[in-house]
Amino acid sequence: MKEDEKLSPWKHKIHEIIYEADTPMGKLFDIILFIIIIFSVILIMLESVKAIDAEYHEVLFVLEWIVTIFFTVEYIARIISIKKPSHYIFSFYGIIDFLSTIPLYISYIFAGSQVLLAVRAFRLLRVFRILKLARFLGEASQLKRALKASRAKITVFLFAVLIASVMMGTLMYLVEGDEAGFTSIPTSIYWTIVTLTTVGYGDIAPITPQGQAIATIIMLLGYGIIAVPTGMVTAEFSKQSKDSSSLKTSGSYVHINTQCCPTCSKEGHRDDAKHCYNCGSILNE
Repeated sequence: MKEDEKLSPWKHKIHEIIYEADTPMGKLFDIILFIIIIFSVILIMLESVKAIDAEYHEVLFVLEWIVTIFFTVEYIARIISIKKPSHYIFSFYGIIDFLSTIPLYISYIFAGSQVLLAVRAFRLLRVFRILKLARFLGEASQLKRALKASRAKITVFLFAVLIASVMMGTLMYLVEGDEAGFTSIPTSIYWTIVTLTTVGYGDIAPITPQGQAIATIIMLLGYGIIAVPTGMVTAEFSKQSKDSSSLKTSGSYVHINTQCCPTCSKEGHRDDAKHCYNCGSILNE
């Protein structure tokens, strides 16, 4: 298909339904797709329970085929409703869609490939695409900017935690030794990280007073460590919210919508955009 060739009316209608979220049909399709994704993940979970699978295997198998056929039709519809199918096929969500749909066919054709059915859990990643509904775009953009703005601080913080874990782990190895399960420095570092993150598996525990004192300090530090990155992101998010409010008040706020380019399938265009920011194609044909 040539780049300047317009989509036929029926393809344009399909594109509007499955790629857009700011139209009634687009919203309805996204809601249905969301429900089916959750349903398919529940099916995967139920199949993993041997007692349920043994009693309802046929029912689960039929339901899984119905869901897989639906996703197959959706995948094909996404390909034929854009001018450059390769842009979708090799995009992040295009690959996810393919990986989450093909395993059942492979397991049916080739014996012993049932292990690939676990890849169907990738369908859950589609939820992130569905949640691009118009009313969530502003908040999602603010959160994205907040995470991006705080990534340097979080990176430095994680390096500091890693260094502290190595130091404390080495100290615990010297204090406790093999009798308490601290058989090596890596094992001691593992225990330190588990304790610092307040997970506490309990597979290794200090037995000496000195080790227990150090463990107490590490556990107390763990509560502070959990709060630090949360505070960083929250502060940046609050800042982004204030900046957005100021822009809206001044009238210079740039609104983006769920408009998807019919040529390259890029999203996140401005409300007043007439051409795609990525390929330059006309958005509304």
